[in-house]
Amino acid sequence: MAPVLAVDASAARRLTALFCLAEILSMSGFALAPSLLPHFTSMWQMSATQGGWLGGVYFIGYILAVPLLLNLTDRIDARRVHLAGALMSALALAGFALTARALNVALAWWWLAGLALAGTYMPGLKALTDRLPPSAQSRCTAFYTASFGVGAGISFLWVDAAQRWLAWPTLFGLAALASLAAAALVWLGVAPKAPVAQRPDPARWRRVLRDRRVIAYCGAYFGHNWELFAFRSWLVAYLVWVEAVAPSLWTSSPGLIAALATFLAVPASILGNEGAQRWGRRRWLTRVMPASGLLALAVALTPPHWSWLLAPLLLTYAATMNLDSAAMTAGLLTGTAPSERGAALAVYATVGFAGAGLGPVLFGLALDLVGPGSRAGWGAGFLTLAAGIFLGRWAIARFSPAAR
Repeated sequence: MAPVLAVDASAARRLTALFCLAEILSMSGFALAPSLLPHFTSMWQMSATQGGWLGGVYFIGYILAVPLLLNLTDRIDARRVHLAGALMSALALAGFALTARALNVALAWWWLAGLALAGTYMPGLKALTDRLPPSAQSRCTAFYTASFGVGAGISFLWVDAAQRWLAWPTLFGLAALASLAAAALVWLGVAPKAPVAQRPDPARWRRVLRDRRVIAYCGAYFGHNWELFAFRSWLVAYLVWVEAVAPSLWTSSPGLIAALATFLAVPASILGNEGAQRWGRRRWLTRVMPASGLLALAVALTPPHWSWLLAPLLLTYAATMNLDSAAMTAGLLTGTAPSERGAALAVYATVGFAGAGLGPVLFGLALDLVGPGSRAGWGAGFLTLAAGIFLGRWAIARFSPAAR
């Protein structure tokens, strides 16, 4: 495989495809904890709040590492950071497979897996955009961010199918091998690139933090991730409960529905960025984010025995909640000077994935407080998703009247 350094449209497409494939491979283990949550809950006698922590600790690991790693990409080639992250992912997944026989050990390894995600996802985006001409950056960014959804969807799909035949440690081991494959792909297929020489500039962080446009996107991303990752963390468990209460063909394959819901993020994310480019980012975001919140309320109010309505509603909701994702990330990148993108992405990812860490915990806490295993409890959990996205919408409207 000849290493690629994009200089024209054809090379840009090849490079984008390569990074998208690497991202999909590195996401192979993403759905392991959410898909196996009912099994782990039984095995370790967890409460819903503890289950929420198992989902949220992944993103806590992410936010602890991402400021350092993305800041580093302004000084060294982001390709090197991505390679280290993929190798760390393989280590975390293998460690989980070999030693996680209690909740506290599982939390430690899953935290490290989230930290590894901080080394692959946004650094991969930085490595990609550093090699693209400006004219290709917005659209290629949308495809790359959509590949996160593709990887997550494939993860839900293969885990749902494989767990019927293989023990859970074997599933973690297979995901570790996929992370190694992602590292090999970037190592062999992406040419190194020297970073732009920069003098130390402490004022760079102050400029980023004082930019109301950046703060607006960070607040919106916080709300988006609160909603999105709480939904993904609890969807399989919710569908297992629905199937137990009111068995139906619609909910008989929870992993398949979760995979479909995640795959819908891909066209929704890409179309969302196109809509934002056509009608304006602020206008687009302030309209699609409330629509997502209203669908969360609709799910909360739908009885479990109405599965003929509930399953399509969940899929519609899953698509709608991703209409804002690429529009926010592309808006942040294209409006930020290249010398400050690493710092801006560090703030953006840290704030955004703080929401990803908080959302699953709040969902589980609401479920415990209102009633585990009850319709009211699950309804309260979905209300927390609506709260997250309405907070994100407020941030866009409040802090960035001229957001692009």
